[in-house]
Amino acid sequence: MGFSSSAFLGLIAILVATLGPAVVHMIKVGGPFLTPKSTVLGVGQGPIIIEDTVHCEDVHYYRPANLLFTACEDVKETRFDWFPALAHFDAKAAGRGSIHVVDPKTFKSTRLTLENFNGPFVTHGIDVIPDPEHPAAVYIFAVNHLPNPESTPDSPSIPTARSQIELFHHVLHSTSAQHVRSIRHPLIQTPNDIYADSPTSFYVTNDHFYRAGLMRLVEDVWPSAKWTNIIHIQLQQLHNVADETAHLTASIAHSGLWNNNGLGHARSESEVVIASTMGGELCLATRFENNTLSVHDTIVFDTVTDNPSYYVDPYASDGEDASGFVVAGVSQGFYLPQTGRDPDALEAVQVWYAKEKRKEEVGASTGGWEKRLLFEDDGRRIRSASAAVLVPVEQREGDGSEGKKAWLFVTGFLSESMIAVLVDL
Repeated sequence: MGFSSSAFLGLIAILVATLGPAVVHMIKVGGPFLTPKSTVLGVGQGPIIIEDTVHCEDVHYYRPANLLFTACEDVKETRFDWFPALAHFDAKAAGRGSIHVVDPKTFKSTRLTLENFNGPFVTHGIDVIPDPEHPAAVYIFAVNHLPNPESTPDSPSIPTARSQIELFHHVLHSTSAQHVRSIRHPLIQTPNDIYADSPTSFYVTNDHFYRAGLMRLVEDVWPSAKWTNIIHIQLQQLHNVADETAHLTASIAHSGLWNNNGLGHARSESEVVIASTMGGELCLATRFENNTLSVHDTIVFDTVTDNPSYYVDPYASDGEDASGFVVAGVSQGFYLPQTGRDPDALEAVQVWYAKEKRKEEVGASTGGWEKRLLFEDDGRRIRSASAAVLVPVEQREGDGSEGKKAWLFVTGFLSESMIAVLVDL
């Protein structure tokens, strides 16, 4: 973002004096005084490096097929010059990323051939939903941060980026994805992540109001800067649409969160989980028939929260259910304006797991969520973390194992490889 740590410290000092507890929490989330640690892993716990997964910002576990989907930059160098999500606008020659499918049994990544798709593909958030007409296929929604062809040095009022959403169709276990259409609307300004409820209806977060400059810095560090929103897009036509702005309508589904960022599917079809990144919160929202969202619960963490996921325990019983939310983030986001520009720097990470407490466990002062640190790293095993998912390990009677286990897959916007580690739930 082009600002020094001393500028951050100066702003933080002013904010602490004026806003008190909210800023103390923000300092914990930013982690300027945190000492990074790395989880000690036992024999057989990993980390397993997933090859060919360079700068994959988001990952989704598609349970029906037991597959992971992610969108990757594929080339290490390009993201440090052009990535609007980090206010990197140094080059307009954006890269050509791709969509990958990871098999959690073999830990191998397959890069999909993107058919009927040309041009830059600067990857960010994605969502994957079943094709209601073909059980063996999925639709993949993906953010694409394109340069704006109308932007020039002589037109500072015209945004440098003109981001849009790409929609693909993929037959499971094939090696390609067919580009269906592109989607662009003036309300989609700083898109980060996507929640799709059908092939023709989806939500997308705008993670900042300001794209760059001093006000973007203020937006990152001021808890009252609740200027971001979530946009709902309704598509009237999927196929044979040459104009990315055609056959669609857009509306504001929610506003008033600080730095709303990642979106995820939650405990029911009507519930959406929203990450307030610098707020260190996961906000649980109800989705209504008019496509608006209303927050009904909040889970607070002392770390940055990025793309959330919900783990469904396939071995749940009345007395033991390991289902819960998983969220990853950088543990020292305070330093990201500097490290995010350096190809050789490191970002420490933390991955948290929040499980809903049983009613008999909930006390008036404790809240309804049991939160646990699943994994952390100083950035040497994985640099940055923006998404994580759990894949269950099969439970077999008499195999000598104790408790429930799962493979935790972690990836990041600046990570050179996704990794997998075995964790207890």
